[in-house]
Amino acid sequence: MTRSSHDSSNSEVARGPVMPVTGFSPRTDLAIEAHELARGEKHSLVGVEESSSDYDDFQVTRVNVKTASGAMAIGKPVGTYITVDAPGIRRRDPELQDSVAMQLAKEFATLIDVPADASVLIVGLGNSHVTPDALGPLVVERVFVTRHLFQYMPEAIGEGYRTVSAVAPGVLGITGIETSEVVKGIVEHVKPDLVIAVDALASRSLSRVNATIQVANTGIQPGAGVGNKRKALDEESLGVPVIAVGVPTVVDASTIANDSIDRLLNQLKSSVPENGASQIFDQFSAQEKWQMIHEVLEPLGDNLVVTPKEIDEFIEDIAHVVAKGLNLALHTGMTPDDADAVTH
Repeated sequence: MTRSSHDSSNSEVARGPVMPVTGFSPRTDLAIEAHELARGEKHSLVGVEESSSDYDDFQVTRVNVKTASGAMAIGKPVGTYITVDAPGIRRRDPELQDSVAMQLAKEFATLIDVPADASVLIVGLGNSHVTPDALGPLVVERVFVTRHLFQYMPEAIGEGYRTVSAVAPGVLGITGIETSEVVKGIVEHVKPDLVIAVDALASRSLSRVNATIQVANTGIQPGAGVGNKRKALDEESLGVPVIAVGVPTVVDASTIANDSIDRLLNQLKSSVPENGASQIFDQFSAQEKWQMIHEVLEPLGDNLVVTPKEIDEFIEDIAHVVAKGLNLALHTGMTPDDADAVTH
């Protein structure tokens, strides 16, 4: 049960193109982090509404980008971004995983704005041979697909199940084909009413890596998190609504260096209050400090993209959580026990 919530809003009408945030900034695919960066010390941004709800072991935050100016401010398209922060999920707690999956099902249901008999295509983006990038293909293996059953065994389908198909299109380096081309071709043939794209993301915060799930109704840009942007998969490019689901599995080395230096400076300030290093670095904003570190590492080719060593176990667990949430949201006739049985 929700224990607390807070909201801020505005009424500006959405219009105009989306422009990216300019200048250096920590790489992130998470709208909540982009909002934090753009907002700074201010409590709100024009065109962006944020609300959060605290649960026993996790928090759900909704960032609604409502206007073109809000989209420009945070560098994200107009739409709704739902973030589930569950740090404890890294501890492989089955009860917490079930709780998060159930909450995900509720959040998915708020964004699946199609009739009960609408068909859905789930697209698992990423490279199955690279563990931090394998989330999409692993989720595809675990979702309950029914399109073939509706075609060949309709009598076997009970009430509360919808037509679901799934595909993992691979990556350009393996297939030689742009992901957007593959997905568009499938959409044109299969003609789903909704596409759900699942992908691994990048975060600007160590605390959110392997601990956060983002759901958005704005589509997704494959490869954006690691600086390898491909053509977006969204309603404009595919002709049908696109829901994006992602989990941050990597972080920039410059972010790790920046966080480590901040902790060192804080410790130094606590033990030696008038030290010279603090007096120098206190003159710089968080953005300026991150930019300095980025500029030192980038020319040397040392700004690596890093993933935790526990990624092998985590990626399997989180794929199960996301798939179970999708199965429950898409098939309203499915019980949690049914979902456990089919989310193999």
